[in-house]
Amino acid sequence: MEKAQLGPSLIQALRPAWTAGAILAAAVLAAWLGPPLPPSLVGLNSAGPYTLIAAALAVAAWFNRERAFVLSLSLLAAFAAYDFVPAARVYSAAAVLVPANAVLALVFPERGARFGQAWKWLALLLCEAALVYVVRDALPLESFWLRTPPAPPLVSRLAFAAALAAALWRAWPNHTPLEMGIAGALGAYFLACGWWTDAHVYAVFMAACGALLLVAVLQESHRMAFRDALTGLPNRRALEEDLRALEPPYVVAMVDVDHFKKFNDTHGHDIGDQVLKLVAARLDETAEGAARAFRYGGEEFTVLFRNAHLAEVMPRLEAMRAAVEMHKMTIRGKDRPKDPKEGAKRRTAGAPAKPDFDRTDQLLSVTVSIGGAEPGKRLKTPQEVVKGADEALYRAKERGRNRVSR
Repeated sequence: MEKAQLGPSLIQALRPAWTAGAILAAAVLAAWLGPPLPPSLVGLNSAGPYTLIAAALAVAAWFNRERAFVLSLSLLAAFAAYDFVPAARVYSAAAVLVPANAVLALVFPERGARFGQAWKWLALLLCEAALVYVVRDALPLESFWLRTPPAPPLVSRLAFAAALAAALWRAWPNHTPLEMGIAGALGAYFLACGWWTDAHVYAVFMAACGALLLVAVLQESHRMAFRDALTGLPNRRALEEDLRALEPPYVVAMVDVDHFKKFNDTHGHDIGDQVLKLVAARLDETAEGAARAFRYGGEEFTVLFRNAHLAEVMPRLEAMRAAVEMHKMTIRGKDRPKDPKEGAKRRTAGAPAKPDFDRTDQLLSVTVSIGGAEPGKRLKTPQEVVKGADEALYRAKERGRNRVSR
């Protein structure tokens, strides 16, 4: 079956990186252009990073975000070691172990940061600390390893590259702010390692690490609270937030998938989920400008049009309906092998190859019914307009489905 793909614009896709980039840029400016702290405030070089990294650690534990918890814990240990242990004993180890821990957390599935998982990571850090203590005299110390010869230690370079690649790999499919923040924190720590002999610059970049992780966890928690996990659209809670801020003129459209229960009963819930993803993708693609699509619940969706009247929105609603209807879904036949190589073996030598479709596959068309409403004499509040759009939706269904009504 062909999977529905949500197609956010490039700007939307890169939006989670904006905050991380701004924090990192501010840290760079503060490190190189900002004046050194006066003697009365020099304590902030320690207090600032400790506060921000500890806050990120606490918030990550509270919201059960394992990856942010692991990186925050590793950074806190690295900064404490920098503060209390001679640099020659910890510098090279921290430059390798912090990104290595990030790689471990990013490669394995997210399992939360509470109870057993937290103790496992704490045990790992204790083992790493013991290892560093045992081999401390064998660790090389290379000053300013980003800027001057000798070249940066190869192992630390590879660890940073692997951690950054893993963070971007995790972030890109769903454009998640948490992994984008982790990538930014790794970049800040990379810069901190390059200027570890300058206490002020090192502290600025370590504070940036904590700020990046703290903001990323909060952004991720907000995303999870206001986004539908299945379709990626804003959920009903986000809709209610937008409704409270609406001012006329606006239009509310309610969208319902026709015969959705029949899809579930006939083809199973997995196919039903793909139907919802397909409809969400088509609505999201056609909701341009001031329009925004939401997952209302079940097989229902809502589209808000700001600064618009119903008469001018009706053609756009018809375009949404047509976009859903025109998209065909391919459902794999039950006896069709999932492995392409196995499918090739089953074909006869003279038969043409058909990698995208098989005789046992099915082509299905999905349709939706749409009802639209706007504020007026009868419908005054946003809640009343939503109810009016729902009534228009049922009129569309009574007239035969796969149509738009007002």
